[in-house]
Amino acid sequence: QVQVEESGGGLVQAGGSLRLSCKASGLIFNTMNWYRQAPGKQRELVASIRSDVPSMYADFVKGRFTISRDNAKNVMYLQMNSLQSEDTGIYYCNARYDGYEYWGQGARVTVSS
Repeated sequence: QVQVEESGGGLVQAGGSLRLSCKASGLIFNTMNWYRQAPGKQRELVASIRSDVPSMYADFVKGRFTISRDNAKNVMYLQMNSLQSEDTGIYYCNARYDGYEYWGQGARVTVSS
């Protein structure tokens, strides 16, 4: 069964750090992404990782977030530092392979100011 599952969300004070994980199973995905959806807003791309190009970051997280991947474990990470209240939302893992797309159930991140 192909699936992706996030973990690591939680409550943190502004300026703090969290690390999200996305465990993939059933496939080795070409591209893996982190999206987020803030309350009342549309889902937006946060960061993307592929093996053949440099990782991509949205402007609003550049210098604060780092995306990485452990291919041996088939896990993707998002290290989030210097968190701000604007980073509050549900973070989703997205994985793509050969035209197919899979989403996790989301991990809630709440940053208190």
